[in-house]
Amino acid sequence: MPDGLGVVPARHYGRWAVAAVVTVLVVQFAHGLATNPVWEWSVFGAYFLSETIVQAVGTTLQLTAYATVLGFLLGTVLAFMRLSHSPVLQTVAWSYIWIFRSIPMIVQLVFWFNLSALYERLGVGIPFGPVFWSVDSNSLIGTIGAALIGLSLHQAAYAAEIVRGGVISVDPGQLEAAASLGIPRLRQIRRIVLPQAMRAILPTAGNEIIGLLKGTSVVYVMAIGELFYQVQVIYGRNGRVIPLLLVATAWYVLLTSLLSIAQYYVERRFARGADRTPPPTPLQRARRFARNVRAAAARHDRPVVPLKTLGEAR
Repeated sequence: MPDGLGVVPARHYGRWAVAAVVTVLVVQFAHGLATNPVWEWSVFGAYFLSETIVQAVGTTLQLTAYATVLGFLLGTVLAFMRLSHSPVLQTVAWSYIWIFRSIPMIVQLVFWFNLSALYERLGVGIPFGPVFWSVDSNSLIGTIGAALIGLSLHQAAYAAEIVRGGVISVDPGQLEAAASLGIPRLRQIRRIVLPQAMRAILPTAGNEIIGLLKGTSVVYVMAIGELFYQVQVIYGRNGRVIPLLLVATAWYVLLTSLLSIAQYYVERRFARGADRTPPPTPLQRARRFARNVRAAAARHDRPVVPLKTLGEAR
C-alpha cells in the first residue's frame, strides 16, 4: 500500500438510517405497552396464571399433542400410499389429501360435531348385510372426540405431503444399495430412508405443529374449554377484552417459543450424520461467554511480577 493512504471502511448511511427508524419505532411501541392504561396490566397479571386459564392451556396442549400424533401417523401411511405402485392406493391417498386440504378446518369440525344428524347409530357388521353391534353416535363420539377427529384428519392431509416430500428427497441409490444387500423393504424404510428424510421433514413439520397449536382455537365453535374459548367467556363476563386477549397472546407466544426450541434441538440431533461439526447451541455459546469472562477476570486479578524481581529470584 502506498504511504499516506489508509483503509477507509464503507459508509452504510442508508442502513444506519433504517436501523435508527426501526429502533425508534420499537422503543415507541414498548413505551406504549408500558404506559397505555388500556392494556390494564394489573388485570393481565391477575388472569395469566389463574386456575381457569391454566386448565385451558392444558386442554390446548392435549388437543395439539393428540392431533399431532394421530395426524402424522395417518399422514405417514397416506404418504407411502401415494408412493406405492398400486393405482388404487395412489388414487385413494391423493383423493383424501385433495378433499381435506380443500375443506376449511372449521367446516370439518362442525361436520364431525353434528355427525349424529347424518348417522344416528354406528355399527359393525357385514357390508350391505346385517349389523351385529351398534351404538348411538353421540355416545361414541363426544365433543372432545369430534374435535380430535376433525383436527387429526385435517392435519393428516398436510402431514402426508410433508412426509412424502422428505422421502423423495432421499437419494434413490440408498434404496438400491440396501436392496442389493438383501435388507427387507420395511427395514429399508425404517433404518435408511426415514432417518435421512427427517432432515427435510422436520422444518416443515415443526411449522405445522405450531400452526396446529394456534389452530386449536377454532374448536371454540364446539364450546370446548381451550384457551381462546375460556378467554372469550371471561371477557364476556367482565368486559376486559384487551387484557384478556393479551393473556391468550402471551400464552400462545410462550408455547410457540417452547416448540421452536424443541424443534431446534430435534433438527440438530437428526443433522448429526450430515453435519459433523454443528454450530454451538445458544446455551453452549452462553457457557463459552461465561468462561471467557471468568478467564478475563482472573487474568485481570492476577498480580503482575516486575522483571527485576524475577531476575533477583534467579
